[in-house]
Amino acid sequence: MMARYAEITGWGKALPPVVLTNSDLELIVDTSDQWITSRSGIKERRISHVPASDMAELAARRAVAAAGIAMEEVDLIVNATCTPESIIPASASYVQAKLGAVNAGAIDVNANCSGFVYGYVMADSLVRSGAAGAVLLVGVERLSWLVDYTDRSTCILFGDGAGAVVVQASATPAGVLASELGVDGTMADILCVPNDGTIEPGSASSVTRLVMEGSDVFRRAVTAMADASESVVRQAGWDLDDIDLLVPHQANQRIIDATARRLKLDSARVFLNIHAYGNTSAATIPIALTEAIEAGRVPSRGNLVFAAFGGGLTWAAAAVRFGERVEPVGVIEDELPKSDQTVWELIQPNFDYYGRLERQ
Repeated sequence: MMARYAEITGWGKALPPVVLTNSDLELIVDTSDQWITSRSGIKERRISHVPASDMAELAARRAVAAAGIAMEEVDLIVNATCTPESIIPASASYVQAKLGAVNAGAIDVNANCSGFVYGYVMADSLVRSGAAGAVLLVGVERLSWLVDYTDRSTCILFGDGAGAVVVQASATPAGVLASELGVDGTMADILCVPNDGTIEPGSASSVTRLVMEGSDVFRRAVTAMADASESVVRQAGWDLDDIDLLVPHQANQRIIDATARRLKLDSARVFLNIHAYGNTSAATIPIALTEAIEAGRVPSRGNLVFAAFGGGLTWAAAAVRFGERVEPVGVIEDELPKSDQTVWELIQPNFDYYGRLERQ
């Protein structure tokens, strides 16, 4: 029997056109471009004026076009997100409807910033097993929805965006060679959105916003991402010199630098775009992978490492053999619509809401 592999055959991204810069943030909180850049590597981030499912749809259409398949060939949509448009139904339902993927099942996966890697390992396993022929995996976030723009420790970090890949059955030896998925649920509360969900039903005075104990999260992220990355490289039977590119979760440049040092990788073998988009949680790796392919940084049959850390506290890593093709079969030229609102108008509702709470 011919071996069955799971190859990434398509990729795509979607980013809102409205930009929130460090200089903009200087006008609303006590911070500076120098302070933000030195501590995170972030220069700007995108703020969405459209629903997350619109971003997911465009990224997904681009990935399906790049794969050269029809939407009807997609067997399953996995929508990795921690900012769903609703609890019921799952946001994947909206994505499926907008795509017209009439033959696909659809589920949400929430492992926060690790969600894309979790979803990718699942997609790879389903395709290898024969349970699916083509899985469309989307990472999408509209984190600006949860950001308190009066809190300088968190509002500098997060942005909106989407990325997607198609994982397809193939005779080409490709896909996940080794993976590690982990969580320390005892520390879940140090990066969370309290008062949101059924565990503690909210009241009229409840505040729903993203809160984070930054120094503790940073310390744990450095250790977990580096340890998981080393582990999957070892499990894959690679030497460190065998790694062509590290595509990490873009949370903080210092975390990425620490992981790269553990893997003995110079900057030429690490992909960074955190300066342009900030932390888009589950969307960071597929956006980064798409840009790395477009920049010619992913070789045919290349050895890649994906690594992430996020709320939960989750972590994930995968050693990945990329496929033969690094050129898209098709290209979607469509863009998200232009916004008729400025960045200030888009974030003003959050700023007003949290500002009033602070003054009470």
